[in-house]
Amino acid sequence: MLGNFKYYNPTKLYFGKDAMDGLGIELSRYGKNVLLVYGGGSIKENGIYDRVVTALKQHGKNIFEDGGVMPNPTIEKLREGCERARKAQADFILAVGGGSVCDYAKALSVSVHCGEDAWQKYFIDFDEPTCEIVPVGCVLTMVGTGSEMNGGSVITNHQQKLKIGHVFGDNVFPKFSILNPEFTYSVPRYQMISGIYDIMSHILEQYFSGRDDNTSDYLMEGLLRSLIHSAEIAVKDPRDYEARSNIMWTATWALNTLVAKGKTTDWMVHMLGQAVAAHTDATHGMTLAAVSMAYYRYVLHYGLPKFARYAVNVWGVSPEGKTEEETALEGLDAMERWMKRIGLVMNLSELGANREMLDGIVQSTVIMTGGYKILDAQEIYRILEASL
Repeated sequence: MLGNFKYYNPTKLYFGKDAMDGLGIELSRYGKNVLLVYGGGSIKENGIYDRVVTALKQHGKNIFEDGGVMPNPTIEKLREGCERARKAQADFILAVGGGSVCDYAKALSVSVHCGEDAWQKYFIDFDEPTCEIVPVGCVLTMVGTGSEMNGGSVITNHQQKLKIGHVFGDNVFPKFSILNPEFTYSVPRYQMISGIYDIMSHILEQYFSGRDDNTSDYLMEGLLRSLIHSAEIAVKDPRDYEARSNIMWTATWALNTLVAKGKTTDWMVHMLGQAVAAHTDATHGMTLAAVSMAYYRYVLHYGLPKFARYAVNVWGVSPEGKTEEETALEGLDAMERWMKRIGLVMNLSELGANREMLDGIVQSTVIMTGGYKILDAQEIYRILEASL
C-alpha cells in the first residue's frame, strides 16, 4: 500500500435477530425530543414502526414524526424536515428505513441549525458544518447504500436537474445503527436487487483505482465473491436469513470507509447514475447497473491489469492461453451474465431515458478524477449512448 491515511469510524453497530435490544441501550444516551424519520409508511405495515415507537415510549421520549421521505430525497423535503425538527426542538433524529432515509437524516442533522441555505452550502460549495449537529441513529430496513455507517448524504434538486452527494466527516456519522436482516424481508424484489447492485458498485468504484499491491483490493475481492454468491440465493429465496445477513454485512463494509484506504477511488459510475436519476427519478441501483457495462468496457484498456485480476480473482476466469485483454473482457462478460441472471436493468431506456435527454444528462454529470480515465463530455455522451 502506497497511500497515507487515517482511519476512524465512530458508528456502533448492533447486528442480528436481537439487534433491536441495542436501541434501548442507545436511546438513554440522548435527549427527550426525538424526530422519527421514515419513508412511505411500509414500516407501519410490517410492524417495525410499532417496535420502534414502543422502545421510544419506554424510554420516556417525546416523539415527533417526519414521514414521507422519498427514494431520492429532495431539497424541498429537506427544508420541510428542518422546520419540523426546529418546532420539535429535536435532540435526536432516529432514521427508520433504507439508505435514502438515512441519507436524509444526516442532511437534516447538519441543516436544522444552519443559518445558510443547506443546498448551496453542503451540495454546491461542499462546505463542512460549522453549526450544531443533531445526532442521528439508524434502524435499517433496506440494504445497499451503506449509509448506516458513513457520512454520506445524497440530495436531489429537480429544479436544477442535479442529484449530489456530500460525504461528511465522522462527526456526522450515525451514532449507532440497528441491523436486523429480518427487517429487510418485506422489501420488494426490485428494490432488493437494486440494493444488491448498489453494494457491488460501491466496491467496484473503490477497487478500480490505483496500481499498487493494496490490501484493500484483497478485502474487496472477498466481499465481491460473498455478494455474488449470496445474491443468487436471495433472489431465489428472499427469506433466506444467511444470504440476507451476508448481503447486509457486505453492504456496510462496502462503504464504511475501510476499503477505500490507500485508494484514489473512481466514482464515475455513481456520477453517471446520479445524473440519470436527476432527469428520470429512477431507482438508484438500477441507474448504476444500466451504465456500468458501457463504462467499464470503455475504461478497461486504461486499467487493464486490474480488470484482468478482477476476472481471475472474482469471476474465476482462467488466464491460461489468453491475453490480458481477453481475460479482462471475459470477466466483464461473466459480470454481465450475473447481472442479467439476478434481474438487473441493463439499459437506460427501461428507466425512462431517451436520446433527447442525453445532452442534459451529460451537463448534470460531475466528472471525477480518481479512476483510470478522466472523461470529457464527449466520452460521457458516448457511454450514455451505448447504455440506451
